[in-house]
Amino acid sequence: MTELPLPLEDYKRYGRQMILDGFGLQGQINLSKASVAVVGAGGLGCPALQYLGAAGIGRIGIFDHDRVELSNLQRQILHDEQTVGMFKAESAKRALQRVNSRLVIDAVTSAITADNALTLLSGYDIILDCTDNVPTRYLLSDTAVALGKPLVSGAAQKFDGQLCIYNLGEFGPCYRCIFPVPPSPSNVGSCEELGILGAVTGIIGNMQALETIKILTGLHDNARVMHIYNALSTPPFRTIKLRARRETFANPQNSEYAVSPILKMSL
Repeated sequence: MTELPLPLEDYKRYGRQMILDGFGLQGQINLSKASVAVVGAGGLGCPALQYLGAAGIGRIGIFDHDRVELSNLQRQILHDEQTVGMFKAESAKRALQRVNSRLVIDAVTSAITADNALTLLSGYDIILDCTDNVPTRYLLSDTAVALGKPLVSGAAQKFDGQLCIYNLGEFGPCYRCIFPVPPSPSNVGSCEELGILGAVTGIIGNMQALETIKILTGLHDNARVMHIYNALSTPPFRTIKLRARRETFANPQNSEYAVSPILKMSL
């Protein structure tokens, strides 16, 4: 008897996406062999993780050293009252495996820093930036460039969201290409200070999962764009075209990687 390329159960579990034109059996095989690192299991990371896990990603790394708080539950949908006080990475893993016990999940509760980022993230095909602070964005972008991996980056605050894929394809820009000068910490507010509508993080996090799936299944067109979302605008989405990679910032051999103060900062 010919061996099936996927377990028999998977044909039923993932059948609705496998019948899509351009996806098919090969798309599901690609997902089953893929590994994705999600940095941050909060407002963005929870919906991204939920849909990546449901889609059948072969291996998922969840990186978050924070613990669940009651104030998180308004938007961080993988956590619940029973997991308050638990590491977010462990709580998210528990929630995902309740839906699919066969998922292979690495729950990492140590902080990612400039000293360990390359080691921790090198084993994954794609990195998702679901964090909420600027220094980490630069750190993850530099790490993605050094490793030659795509970075699917999301951001959300108040009624606004943003999505961009960095380091994708031969000419994809990195975060430094778009934002070469880091803002002053005094000019950057947090969700705790400015607020966040929970559904906004759901929209952006789901889009991060969608773009990741498109990349892994060959459905992505490698367009260099940034998607801007505002919940109070009509239409709510704007798309901005981005310039191609700037070698000054996107060359892993550039000496700036060694001297940048951003790389000295941790999550």
